Amino acid sequence: MNAKLKKTLVITAVALAAATAAFFAWKQVNTPKIEERYKLQAVDRGDIRQSVSANGTLNPVTLVNVGTQVSGRVAKLYVDFNSKVEKGQVLLELDDSLLLAQARQSAANVDSAAAALDLAQANEKRMAALLAQEYVSRQEYDQSLQALKAARAQLALARAQADKDRVNLGYAVIRSPVSGVIVARSIDVGQTVAASFQTPTLFQIAQDLSNMQIDSSFAEADIGAIRVGQSVRFSVDAFPNRSFAGEVRQLRLNPTTQQNVVTYNVVVSVDNPEQILLPGMTAYVSIGVAERQDVLRVPNAALRFRPEGEAATKPEAGMRKPAPADSGASEAGNGRGEARGEGRGKRSRDSSSGTVHVLRGGELVPVRLTLGITDNRFTEVIDGELRADDRIVVGEAVANGSSGAPRTVGMRMF
Repeated sequence: MNAKLKKTLVITAVALAAATAAFFAWKQVNTPKIEERYKLQAVDRGDIRQSVSANGTLNPVTLVNVGTQVSGRVAKLYVDFNSKVEKGQVLLELDDSLLLAQARQSAANVDSAAAALDLAQANEKRMAALLAQEYVSRQEYDQSLQALKAARAQLALARAQADKDRVNLGYAVIRSPVSGVIVARSIDVGQTVAASFQTPTLFQIAQDLSNMQIDSSFAEADIGAIRVGQSVRFSVDAFPNRSFAGEVRQLRLNPTTQQNVVTYNVVVSVDNPEQILLPGMTAYVSIGVAERQDVLRVPNAALRFRPEGEAATKPEAGMRKPAPADSGASEAGNGRGEARGEGRGKRSRDSSSGTVHVLRGGELVPVRLTLGITDNRFTEVIDGELRADDRIVVGEAVANGSSGAPRTVGMRMF
């Protein structure tokens, strides 16, 4: 090998070493620090309120359907929509021409039966006197006695029919059975209503709109945490910036199944003193089923985060369903601010687990946690090597990815 070739190789090696050193120096200078690569958030203590939500419909507590027991044409109408009525107040009158004629006919039948009874009584007396003188047979007397009894029965039948016709005549005037407000009217003057096996509904009367109820449907996964007497918050579209209060009054045991989804009707009692809540409004109901105060908590985004290159875990290994209201999980925290349960390894049956990544010594350290309830923003920490001053990763910084979105494992939040 000549000197010129050696010189070329040496120059090439030196240039390559210099380029390599320059590259690593550039990479060290331009590589962001780990604090700049990730979004960090300090673990803190606070209150958590877990709730379950559903939609429902506002209804009057008592809604009375007013019908008719007789057929006829509506002659007079005394009330309209939103009319306030008292018990016994006249709502409408039907044309009573036919009913009145029937009542008169029944009264005439009563008079005719009474006259027949008088004749039968006179015949019975006459036949009794003749029987005593043996001018008639015993059979002829018994026939007169039977005619007397038949006349009495016929009079009783005529009187009963007259009473029935008088009652039907009274039914031509429809009165309110309760005090309340007319919320629906399905007839007009001149319309003919026909009473058959199913009584037609003429009016719907809400007895008291100052006390209402919400009929809501909750999934079977949430119904176990709902109890009678729990406080309820709800809103309606008519007043989007206002929240209303209620209370769980009843959990009805009759389930509804649609497309293999089982729901239960939860009735919520609502005070409506201003009467601004109207029947039929859609209510967005939220029931607080659990609450923890001054507990160690982590953001839910930290539980969903996975570093780049780490295999995506199943939902069971990440964040699982939080503990329900009656889980009995102990509140997190001890004197040093660390998350501890009632005892290491004494994990609650209904608690869940998850993993967060903590920045310690310039590196990301995965920390396994036992979790409690969640409010869909923060989750209670029952147990795990986590301190209140730890900084956990909630996502990747915008500069570290093209989209800026944190790398998370998508899963359903319960």
